[in-house]
Amino acid sequence: MAGTAMLEYDFMRHAFAAATIVAVLSGLVGYFLVLRGQAFAGHALAHVGFTGAAGAVLLGVAPLWGLVAATVVAGAGIGALGGALAQRDVAIGMALSLSLGVGLLFLHYYTAFATQATALLFGNVLSVDLPTIWALLALAVPSLAALAVTSRPLLFASLQPELAEARGVSLRRQDVLFLVIVALATAECVQIVGVLLVFVLMVGPAAAAQRLTTRVPAGLAVSAGLALLEAWLGIALCYWTDWPASFCISALSMAAYVLAGVPSALPGRPTGLTAARRNVM
Repeated sequence: MAGTAMLEYDFMRHAFAAATIVAVLSGLVGYFLVLRGQAFAGHALAHVGFTGAAGAVLLGVAPLWGLVAATVVAGAGIGALGGALAQRDVAIGMALSLSLGVGLLFLHYYTAFATQATALLFGNVLSVDLPTIWALLALAVPSLAALAVTSRPLLFASLQPELAEARGVSLRRQDVLFLVIVALATAECVQIVGVLLVFVLMVGPAAAAQRLTTRVPAGLAVSAGLALLEAWLGIALCYWTDWPASFCISALSMAAYVLAGVPSALPGRPTGLTAARRNVM
């Protein structure tokens, strides 16, 4: 009865629809992100996206499109730099701090953006309207299609990079394409949980899935399923308790990750990249 009553409201139906789109995309993209050891990239792109959203508002453009533009450009740039950037954590951290600072500078010049900025930082899935849902779907469909097309060479490049390069697979091209997909997924994820909690849907379910299964197809399904379940339950808890949806989703994601670690802690059980290599080879 309570679940039925929840769906009587337009804003709740919009929240569930948006969360479904974002969770499926984030769960699938996040699986490869964690598998490749690039979890920090999603967090980095979210910070850059905040600056893009703030800049877009100054120019009179919808924040979502500034967010998308900034993350895509940054994702392509990170991918093009390749391994050189992955070893410069301090420099990346400083760049992220600068991007967030620039976003706050934009906010200083356009204080009317303050409410939207808070939503971007912490997420507000209950405020998603129908045009935003269509925009999320328009971004998710090509992203999933691109991921499906590139999944096999991407997996090959992730697990056996030397062999993949010897077979003619361009590691840099794969990295650029994948991080552009990650950028789009990150831009969508921000709409649900905010810039500061991108790890919740992008990394949490994928990391839990890789603890539960070493099979890539099963891992992808579990990752997307966990992301979807956490998003749905988080919204429902928000409705029942009046707690912020982002907090509820974060708590569920952490609980799933911790519980998933129980079977993976068994002695002799391979996890992560090593286990995936064994199952692919």
